[in-house]
Order: sequence, then C-alpha cells, then structure tokens
Amino acid sequence: MASVDKRDLNVPTAEASNESKKKQYREKRKDFRDGQKNVSFEENAIELPRKRFYRQRAHSNPFSDHDLAYPSRPDSMDWSQLYPQFYDQEKKAMTSHVEIADIGCGYGGLLISLAKEFSDKLILGMEIRVQVTQYVQDRIDVLRRQEEDNYQNIAVLRGNAMKFLPNFFHKGQLSKMFFCFPDPHFKQRKHKARIITSTLLSEYAYVLRVGGVIYTITDVEDLHNWMAQHLEEHPLFQRLDKEWEEQDKCVCIMTNSTEEGKKVSRNNGRKWIACFERLPNPDDCD
Repeated sequence: MASVDKRDLNVPTAEASNESKKKQYREKRKDFRDGQKNVSFEENAIELPRKRFYRQRAHSNPFSDHDLAYPSRPDSMDWSQLYPQFYDQEKKAMTSHVEIADIGCGYGGLLISLAKEFSDKLILGMEIRVQVTQYVQDRIDVLRRQEEDNYQNIAVLRGNAMKFLPNFFHKGQLSKMFFCFPDPHFKQRKHKARIITSTLLSEYAYVLRVGGVIYTITDVEDLHNWMAQHLEEHPLFQRLDKEWEEQDKCVCIMTNSTEEGKKVSRNNGRKWIACFERLPNPDDCD
C-alpha cells in the first residue's frame, strides 16, 4: 500500500484549531450582545469574557491606515450609544459629557476601577486594537448587567488618539487624561510614534481644561524620562510634586489597577510616575 503524507489529510494544526476556537467564542459573545440587550439576567447567569479569546499583538502601529470611524467634529458624536443611562430621551441630549479619558486603555482595568470612584463623571477608554477593544466592551456589558446601578458611566471606543482626539472632544472638555504603560518604542527611529511628543502635547492641552491633570506611568525608565522631559518643556504643563502624587487617589488607582501594572508588581518591577497640571494659556494665545 502506498504511504500517505499526513499533510494530504488536511488535518488542522493546533494553531489553526486554537484560532477557530477564538473565532467561535467571539461570535458567541457578539450574539450575546446583539440578541440579549433588552433581557434581564440573574447575576450568576452572566459570564465575564475570557481574555485568552481576545489576544492580540501587544502594540499597534499608530501610523497605519486603520479602518476607524470618527466624527467630523465633537458635536457630531453620538454618545448615547455608549452611555445610554446619561441620555435624556425628552430633551434628546446627553445629561453629562466625557470628562476623563484613558488613552490606550488596554484591557480596561483602570476604567473598571475609576467607575465607582467617579460615578457621577463619564469616563472613556480609547484603544486602537480591535480585539482588545471588543474585550473591554464585552466586559463592561456584563458588569452593567451584573450591577445595574454601576458601570453605566464608563465606555470604550476604538480610536487613534494620536490622530483624532480633537474630533471627539471640545476645547477644555477633559479634566483628567491617563497614559498608562504606553508602547515604549525603544528604537530611536520609532520615537516619533510615542504617545507623548511636543506636537501631541499641544493637542492634549487643547482638550484638557485649565487645572486638569495628565497622568503617566511606565515600567521603562527611559520612556519615563522622555515623557517627563517633553511635558516639562511644554509651556502649558507643570509637574506636580511627589507630595501631591502621594495624596491623589487617582495615582493610587492607576498604580495598582491596570493589567500591565499588576504584571509589573508580580515581577517585582519598578513603576515610574509623573503627573502634570494644565496651565492657563499665555495672554497672547487666548
């Protein structure tokens, strides 16, 4: 009998099988979102999404031509889809506006922790990776069903903050912006892709109100020095001292709530923190 090459049997590899399971799981979660939006659930009947089915590369090229949806201007954005409990049906208007932004929110650990601490403020996570964004959305959907009175004030949006931030937010709309464990882009030729640059800081200053705060944290000392230097050199930001950091509750939450931060703690790594206050515009820039 002639020998048979196993490759001719079209036996799926372990990798292909794993990808198929991930796809099936994500499709199941999509059916859950689409078909069950108006159904009440018992708490024990709702399962939090499993992160292993949403895995994606740790970082994404912000300069790639991503297929992203974004409004032409802030007034064109329909926030009611993200925060339905904060939409007045009679007035056809939002009762509140986004004040806190987590740029590159990852798997949503900071969003979840901030939700109850700032229950009266709308908080938005922006993430460029497709599957990670979907995981956070599924996670928020389930948490809202488990606790109907909580987590209504947080949402996630797939977007590129390096390109479209002013399309979403009015001038001076935000009070806090978080940059937690961003991509360090170690190679010098990649430094232009870092989330903190002189040009981008001017855009952040535009959407951040006077007295607002930029929070940064990383486990890479070189990146910490880079971000701190650029913020210190920008005329619209002033660094807050260590005493302020020790008393600010957001610094504590940021340090301990993100998935990346927890991993650094497990590995006994160091976390570098720098916070900067938005200063008033010079008179000649009003």
